[in-house]
Amino acid sequence: MLSAIKRKISTLSSDFEYYLARWKHSRKLPELGVGDRQILNTLKKDGVYVTTLADLGLDSNSELLKAAYEQLSLMEDPNNAHLDEKLPQIYTVTSVPEIYNWGKEKRLLNIIENYIGLPVAFHGVHLRKDFPSKHQFGTLLWHSDAEDRRIIKIFIYLSDVEEKTGPFEYIPRSLAPVFSWKYIQLYYKLFKSNYMGIDDEDVKPVIPKSAWKSCPGPAGTVIIVDTKNALHHGTVRTEERSTLFFCYTANPPERPDLCTQYWDDTYHRVELRSALDGVQV
Repeated sequence: MLSAIKRKISTLSSDFEYYLARWKHSRKLPELGVGDRQILNTLKKDGVYVTTLADLGLDSNSELLKAAYEQLSLMEDPNNAHLDEKLPQIYTVTSVPEIYNWGKEKRLLNIIENYIGLPVAFHGVHLRKDFPSKHQFGTLLWHSDAEDRRIIKIFIYLSDVEEKTGPFEYIPRSLAPVFSWKYIQLYYKLFKSNYMGIDDEDVKPVIPKSAWKSCPGPAGTVIIVDTKNALHHGTVRTEERSTLFFCYTANPPERPDLCTQYWDDTYHRVELRSALDGVQV
């Protein structure tokens, strides 16, 4: 009982320090142009903004894609055809300069800093293949990420994504605001799953399927999402999907132990000209 009280006090103290730090940093946030302000406002409202590399118009787009497809071509055959549940194949590509440099474009960092409200840590990048599945498991279940209180992940489709390739899907935050009855219902179900994820049948009684937002799109589609505060998942697919995952949190994050996977040896790590160790700002 005493230890539980101490943990609660520690959590409340940490939360107070966090909100105080955000308030202090609010006067130091970088200025945004009109278009980038629209991205920020959409993130604040629904937790997700969908665009394309072409519409973002970053100078490093072409170098990013060239490097990503080169690394994609080097991924080994996972030899998983016999498995009923095929886990994603993940390569850590943070050390690929063209990919890393895109991730730390100043415009992106400015948008993310305005959303997170604190100095930003860019942790790194995963190149990921997701395989066909007949049922929901792993990240195909509805879930919330845990690295920080606010997390921005940027997903870039490297292949055309439609229903058969399993588009990203989410519930807009505006449909289940924090501490609303719908929010409490969803996150209680998630709590009961030990935060491992809930399936479609758990979600439907709270938020009807017609309100879920699916994100199909051509190669080059960019999805900017707060994976902590927007309940989301990948959908069951009959064909594989290839994507890049970029990860950003406050610096430091609430759970730094969950961020090391973007640069350590958790997954196959690509070693190139400029290997990058540790959290990058």
